[in-house]
Amino acid sequence: MERRGRFRLSCRLPIDRSVSVAPAPLQGGCSVVDSQPKTVPELLARAAEQWPDREFLRFPDASITFAEAREAAERTAAALRARGLRTGSRVAIMLPNVAAWPITWLGTLSAGLVAVPVNATYREADLAHVIADAQPGLVVAAPEFTEVVQGALALAGAEVPVVPPGELVDDGDRADVPPVAPDALANLQYTSGTTGFPKACMLGHDYWVGLGALAARLARVTESDVTLTSQPFSYIDPMWNTAMALTAGIPLVVLPRFSASGFMRSVREHGVTTLYMLGTMPTLLLQQPPAPDDRDNALRLVWCSAIPPLRHAELEQRWGAAWREAYGLTESGVDLYVPVDDSASVGTGVLGVPAPGKAIRIVDADGADVRPGEAGELLVAGTPMMRGYWRRPEETARTLRDGWLHTGDLVRRDADGSIRLVGRQKDMIRRGGENVAAAEVEAALMADPDVRIAAVVPVPDELFGEEVKAVVVLDDGATDGAEAARALVNRLSTQLARFKLPRFVEFADELPMTPSARVAKAELTSRSRTGVVFDLREHRGTTIGGVA
Repeated sequence: MERRGRFRLSCRLPIDRSVSVAPAPLQGGCSVVDSQPKTVPELLARAAEQWPDREFLRFPDASITFAEAREAAERTAAALRARGLRTGSRVAIMLPNVAAWPITWLGTLSAGLVAVPVNATYREADLAHVIADAQPGLVVAAPEFTEVVQGALALAGAEVPVVPPGELVDDGDRADVPPVAPDALANLQYTSGTTGFPKACMLGHDYWVGLGALAARLARVTESDVTLTSQPFSYIDPMWNTAMALTAGIPLVVLPRFSASGFMRSVREHGVTTLYMLGTMPTLLLQQPPAPDDRDNALRLVWCSAIPPLRHAELEQRWGAAWREAYGLTESGVDLYVPVDDSASVGTGVLGVPAPGKAIRIVDADGADVRPGEAGELLVAGTPMMRGYWRRPEETARTLRDGWLHTGDLVRRDADGSIRLVGRQKDMIRRGGENVAAAEVEAALMADPDVRIAAVVPVPDELFGEEVKAVVVLDDGATDGAEAARALVNRLSTQLARFKLPRFVEFADELPMTPSARVAKAELTSRSRTGVVFDLREHRGTTIGGVA
């Protein structure tokens, strides 16, 4: 059979369902053995021993068994150690959704190193922040990202080796790879917080092992299941999907990207039975023309964050599967979920009940528990949970207090115990499935020579939930207008990822300020528009940094 690298090609290989040792059923339907691994390498090793020839990862051009994944990860680990990286060293990974991504991640963790996933849409300024903060000892990047990486390294004033994943296949001395301690750090996972630039959640091996087992339990995964991801591997979802597949011995189908027009065709072709999606994905799917074969699929369960309540029943009817809400943060994994059997929740918009292993509180501004029906901030405790924010002890102390994670989300508890989202305290925009920190976009705006001051606020949007709006005060001599707005966002596009670019630009003579000399954003979001707001999406004939 033809080989590419060290992975077996062909995504349509028959899946070997034979099991050499009868697995013990886990409560909830997931079949795993009794002994629970404590690290990701242990989880991978157990899967490779239990199901060596069973398909694990399925890409358009590669099919990888559990045994092959373990072999490739161990070779990668040895190669990383041979480059002088030692326990605790960071490895930044900037790759598209290719087979090398999960193998590099598994190899990094198997070597006792810390993975730093990088969003593949990052530009130089985005990446420079991550480089300066994480201080990786190595960057693993696809050739198409080399220019951006080198530019980011120059901005950060860092000298770090940059290698393509193909250079990590040479055998090192595997004896140089020590066992990974159960309390070892696994990921620095960058996420936009309540304020400021993206910060890294410190996620341990226990986070991934625990989240994989919890996801398998909640989804009632059995050996006949096939799961799928279409999100970039730099997000936590494909990684916990990987951990869930390792836990239950099932295949994970990986698509290069989400495409609404071809998504359900991929689901049918690969026999997918359960998957997770978020943000605008359900709405985009519903915008596709109905087809006679819509219900011709093997789907039984779709987990989703932010299911449109008014379209929930339509989603279930059209594709014939249960759609259930799940709520969680990068910091804490899954916190709330709607049980599979809870069909009464369809269309209600509830977030569900606490996940096994999690406890919640709903508190007022003074930290006192509110009464049922009253809104308050959601606090979460339990496992999995991050260990804090990398190099940010003050932010860690503000977020993790007395064992409780302060989510910044406002919720209320219904009479039946279900939790419902009310709003957010965070100074950030939730655009589809992306978190956009207002402060990060504001910093890029105010670095522009034509801008004196700027503020970024959310604007409600039917498709994306929220869109990014910039209110800009220009410097003396700069001109406003539609062309100026287009030029400004075009300059931003060289610094920020596409999803962070403002869709709306409003020029103002001044910004409302608080007594403490801060921008009064509440006035910007609540006041009626008095000036001209330029909607850049309307300029379909002109491409602005990728936003047409």
